Amino acid sequence: MLLATDLDGTFLGGDQEGRLRLYQLIAAHPGIDLVFVTGRGLEHVLPLLADPTIPAPDYIISDVGATVVHGESQQPVLALQEPIDQLWPGEHVVAEALAGFTELQRQEVPQERRCSYFCEEHHIDDAVRRTVAELGCDLLFSAGKYFDVLPKGVNKGRTLTRLVAHLGIDPEEVMVAGDTLNDLSMYEQGFKGVCVGDSEEGLLLATQELARVYHAREPGAGGILEAFHYFGFLGSEGVDAELQAVSRTGKSDLVMVYHRLPYEEFVEDGERKRRRPKSPNGILPTLLSFFADGRAGSWVAWAIDDPDLGPFEVHTDVDLERYPKLVAARVALSEAEVEIFYKRFSKEAFWPTLHTFWERASFHEEHWNVFLEVNRRFAERAAAEAAEGAVIWIHDYNLWMVPAYLRELRPDLTIAFFHHTYFPSADVFNVLPWRRQIVGSLLQCDYIGFHIPRQAENFVDVARGVMPIEVREKVNCAPRFFTYGCAVGLEEMTSEIEVAGRRIGLGAHPVGLDLGRVQSALDDEAVQARIGELREELKGQKLVLSVERLDFTKGILEKLIAWETLLEENPELRGKVTLVTICVPAAQGMTIYDELQTQIEQTVGRINGRFAQIGWMPLQFFFRSVPFEQLVAYYAVADVMWITPLRDGLNLVAKEYVATQGKTGGCGVLVLSEFAGAAAELRGAILTNPHDPHELVTTCYLGLTLSRDEARSRLAEAYDSVRHYDIALWGSEFMAAVRAHARGG
Repeated sequence: MLLATDLDGTFLGGDQEGRLRLYQLIAAHPGIDLVFVTGRGLEHVLPLLADPTIPAPDYIISDVGATVVHGESQQPVLALQEPIDQLWPGEHVVAEALAGFTELQRQEVPQERRCSYFCEEHHIDDAVRRTVAELGCDLLFSAGKYFDVLPKGVNKGRTLTRLVAHLGIDPEEVMVAGDTLNDLSMYEQGFKGVCVGDSEEGLLLATQELARVYHAREPGAGGILEAFHYFGFLGSEGVDAELQAVSRTGKSDLVMVYHRLPYEEFVEDGERKRRRPKSPNGILPTLLSFFADGRAGSWVAWAIDDPDLGPFEVHTDVDLERYPKLVAARVALSEAEVEIFYKRFSKEAFWPTLHTFWERASFHEEHWNVFLEVNRRFAERAAAEAAEGAVIWIHDYNLWMVPAYLRELRPDLTIAFFHHTYFPSADVFNVLPWRRQIVGSLLQCDYIGFHIPRQAENFVDVARGVMPIEVREKVNCAPRFFTYGCAVGLEEMTSEIEVAGRRIGLGAHPVGLDLGRVQSALDDEAVQARIGELREELKGQKLVLSVERLDFTKGILEKLIAWETLLEENPELRGKVTLVTICVPAAQGMTIYDELQTQIEQTVGRINGRFAQIGWMPLQFFFRSVPFEQLVAYYAVADVMWITPLRDGLNLVAKEYVATQGKTGGCGVLVLSEFAGAAAELRGAILTNPHDPHELVTTCYLGLTLSRDEARSRLAEAYDSVRHYDIALWGSEFMAAVRAHARGG
């Protein structure tokens, strides 16, 4: 069948349950052709296409019938569009002809091949009608307040009839739906039709004698479903069978959706085994802490499905002693799916774009399809785990599309999302071919958190370019965040927006540090011994420390070149300072960093070749992963921590250094890129622009020559922030914001 429907008040109208039922029915039956027939201009329809909960139309008839395009490409159906174009005299011709009628007010809305005016009906006199007729156009008055000038013989119904004939569809298999007199022409073509509940009285009167038109009781989408029953489309079971999945619920009041399991999985002697993470980052223990009081919950993450290891376990325990009612709900992925979803697509398409290196990104539609499939499975697993009205907390860009699928499956849920990586400005993000789908999915969330205000505001700008949004609330960024003090500072940020009647909360929540983990490392005798060894090795020298992953976003090459320039311009530093760089390799199989690694190794060799002396090496470069406890030893003895990413969502290494120095009574200096998210909150750091080679050199020199009193004062200011805004506070503040927004406060 073909369903041709008006939008406002009809397909988009009614209650949430009715819309969900209709949309699921259409999604489940690919044999239903869907046509949007609307008075809106095509540009006003495009935002709907970004809403993943709304079925995508096969065709769009807009501008009251004057525009007809394919739903997927939005390109004209030429066989129908060209004859309409030939009838249209042109926008400016019409506007000039009607300019003398001062009581007419032109509508400032996007439109093609029509001109719309606000007016009272009595203003449409013979002179207006004659002028329109002389232009070879039709005049259509509707809703008692405006009229359209349209090409001769063009309206919703006639364009729909031509489309049906063009597609070769039996008119008996067509049903039209509307709610205003503007839709009347669709009912006059002999199709089956429904006037949904709460339709305009004029439409009901005009169609009451038409035997093939049904007047529904339910408004909007619910009325269309009524008509499906009435006319026997799909049969009653065709509707009811699709609704059973909606009511399925799980037992978890809180569901974490994260790309990593909360334990390590390994294979030994041909068996799949589990163990606690050897060195968990601060996020995992914090998220797990929400289940420490025996709260029932689920942790949704992916696991490799290897048939050679036996049947795949969907549910496993996490830690019966610590979290007795928490289960891991595993999403089965093959090695090939992980390779594309995580190692290739996420890192080759999304990661470079998010960090403003879009020229390095590669986009493949087949990879996007795998990404969608994986996200769909995550959403289905989360939906099956969640109790009625549960909170779903989704983490990071790998799972961007989960909210879209989840909202459709379970509209009762509170969906929260935290974006751990940087979120760029609209002119960067819009490079992504799938930006509309991604933003449409994120806008299904109830609450979205970012590290800093700038990233939240960037998201608002991106969303504004996809669909109409209304800013409902703004908050000042000070005093917690810099306003004008760094490149990512901001004076105020949007804290709530409204999209299509739904309010979405936004927040800035920089991830904090697990201070207990730092203290445990410092209490370790082996770490204390290593600290002593390092101080002995570096006696008479200052240590500049750099710790980062191998990645083009980290500015490693730029930093090494700046170090070379520093030694070149300040010969008095030679033999007195050493740069120790610890570079963590990329994950196995990440070949996109091979060229960068080669360039780094060549630069390290050149610098040491130029400046090395007997008993002194200007640069020690460790290309390996170093245990956290050993890092803490380096943090404790480093005089300067030099962190200069070209772009970074936050950077926890900076906080680890500040915490270590603060706990040991040190006076180390943090030189930090002002393009790292942490720069917006860590007062006391010396901020630097890593894109400016000269500034990189001068700020590092400043850090090396800063007086102990000023260094101590700066460190105290930074440590005060790190100590207060720890990882536990991050988790509790985020969840409190989610719950407050869900309550409407």
